[in-house]
Amino acid sequence: MVKSIIGAIDQIAQENGQFVAYDELGVVHTYHDLKIASDRIATYLLQQDLPADAPIMIYGGQQFEMIASFLGSVKAGHAYIPVDVNSADERLLDILEIGQPAAVIAVDDLPIKIAAIPVITNEALANVMNTAVALPTLPTVDHDQDFYIIFTSGTTGKPKGVQINHQNLLSFVNWMLSDEFGFKQQQCVLSQPPYSFDLSVMDWAPTLVSGGILKALPKTIADDFKQLFATLPQLNLNIWVSTPSFADVALLDPEFNEINNPHLQRFLFCGEALTSTTAQKLHERFPKAKIFNTYGPTEATVAVTGIEITEEILKNHTKLPIGFVKADTTITIQDVDSHATQPTGQAGEIVISGPSVSKGYLNNPEKTAVAFTTVEGQPAYRTGDLGMLDEQGLLHYQGRSDFQIKLHGYRIELEEVAQVLQHSQWIEQAVSVPRYDQDGKVKQLLAIVVAKKNDFDKPILLTNAIKAELKDIMMPYMMPSRFIYRESLPMTANGKTDLKTLIAEVNGNA
Repeated sequence: MVKSIIGAIDQIAQENGQFVAYDELGVVHTYHDLKIASDRIATYLLQQDLPADAPIMIYGGQQFEMIASFLGSVKAGHAYIPVDVNSADERLLDILEIGQPAAVIAVDDLPIKIAAIPVITNEALANVMNTAVALPTLPTVDHDQDFYIIFTSGTTGKPKGVQINHQNLLSFVNWMLSDEFGFKQQQCVLSQPPYSFDLSVMDWAPTLVSGGILKALPKTIADDFKQLFATLPQLNLNIWVSTPSFADVALLDPEFNEINNPHLQRFLFCGEALTSTTAQKLHERFPKAKIFNTYGPTEATVAVTGIEITEEILKNHTKLPIGFVKADTTITIQDVDSHATQPTGQAGEIVISGPSVSKGYLNNPEKTAVAFTTVEGQPAYRTGDLGMLDEQGLLHYQGRSDFQIKLHGYRIELEEVAQVLQHSQWIEQAVSVPRYDQDGKVKQLLAIVVAKKNDFDKPILLTNAIKAELKDIMMPYMMPSRFIYRESLPMTANGKTDLKTLIAEVNGNA
């Protein structure tokens, strides 16, 4: 059992420093490289005399320097905030305001000016990593100190910073290290989700503490089907970690199969619903591989339930179950309104309690008080997800209790999208609604808009103008793929926009 994330990674560096830790399309870095780089970053941060409890914001893509900076920050006693290079400027400003970081490490060039706190540029970071130093005693993050803070969507238009401490992360990692999931020395593990998405913790953390190899797949490759299909067989993967949507993209290539990927033994999915259609295709293409469906919110450290999707499970379940809860965690099904515990077989809100549950949202006591509670003395999180536990203790997901969705693995709150849309000068009113496929999975995000008077000859020209206007304040994955224009929006008896009716309309259920 791992007792220290940093200790386990450093031990591999000391005992098997020549092992490859990170491979970005053939550019490799060993565990020795990772220890040296992270130690030097930590030493540099300590020399800056930064506020002790403040996190470090780390901005970039899928580079070795990101992982080295994460570990360096933690070794220096600071949690890190991963921020993806594709983030909108407005999001960066929100994270700076809410997270109040002590400094920023810019692995990639920042798109905004930051003057109030120190910024370590890419060039400065390279100098730090390449300069030998006398290593001081490092005040590494431990116990209930925050290890990382990941910002998720928020209903008020402001993101929420989920605090994950060292104990939270240990609970998750030790579960991942069970024999079922297959993390072992020198196993090649796909590292594709952006580090600002907590699914990435499922690839990097168990891989590095077990001496495996992270096979980084930059977004430029992942987004180009031709390059993606050519690259995947060259990675020699043993373990695949992604959202089901990314597997669906890979499956578009008929050559994505066991013959061309002979070492691929495990598929680990989280972040959104795994459909029986996707799982069946993977069974047909990779008959010897194990496929795992897992479930969990960011607030409970990546995932808390898991199940192998066997042919028997596929045969017996049209909608796939999301798993059995891990041993140190409890899932309670509660009535949405009264919070009374529901009996076995009855649906309600999924409430997670145990050592992987976050202490709450950074600098946001109001939202923390609403979402976090205790169950039998254990910290607990009200997920907002609806589910049911059957007699075998197997959890079945039954949708959201609010208007939050997941699209391509990203958690999106419909109210936040609507609020950002209304920043456009061309929009009078707007809502965003999901369109579902036959498996009940969100396939498209739509905008339904009441437009202000304008001189555009065609709706597409108006749509293009709105998208161009909002591109710097809306994350790309939040931008609706289709805009529908109406004279007015339906209202409820309480005078609110009738979102449920609109969702039913676009999905043919009205």
